[in-house]
Amino acid sequence: MFTIEEGSQPAAVGGDAPATELQKHVAFFDSDHDGIITFAETYRGLRTLGFGIFGATVSATFINGDIGPKTRPEDADGSWFSIYVQNIHKGIHGSDTGAFDSEGRFVSEKFNEIFTRHAKTVPDGLTSDELDEMLHAYADHTEHKDSSGWLQAATEWRATFEAAKDKDDILRKDTVRAVYDGSFFSKLAKENDD
Repeated sequence: MFTIEEGSQPAAVGGDAPATELQKHVAFFDSDHDGIITFAETYRGLRTLGFGIFGATVSATFINGDIGPKTRPEDADGSWFSIYVQNIHKGIHGSDTGAFDSEGRFVSEKFNEIFTRHAKTVPDGLTSDELDEMLHAYADHTEHKDSSGWLQAATEWRATFEAAKDKDDILRKDTVRAVYDGSFFSKLAKENDD
């Protein structure tokens, strides 16, 4: 089982090692805690986060359709559109910021670099324009051009900005960090439920 309890360090699916940050990032969507995120779970998770029916349907289709086949073990019997949490690191796309390494572990230097390089208005946050500049910088400097990966990254960052910006329309570093470790999703879901 892949569960996260308040204050605990979860074990990765299928092993005794602690879950990677990337596994924690997606664990919110694994509502039955079986290590497999179905289309329906992604859809329900997005709805819980405040997405409308259309946005959740399109986003879940795109997310599961792109990441599912990349994370699917060869011997899996389930749907091609299911995302396997244990293999989520295989779904990292080419235009990513590098804040997760190839195994899905958090890389604080790369995370801090996002704000060092792109936060100009305030040192610990990104405006909408700075976010656009960052996305274009990563698209332009990606070793292997990956238009699908760039679109995925842009969609993720735009959705994060809209869901997590503060009253001054700034996406703060500590909030992005909470998105990266998955804790923001639970907080937002609770706020939407209240």
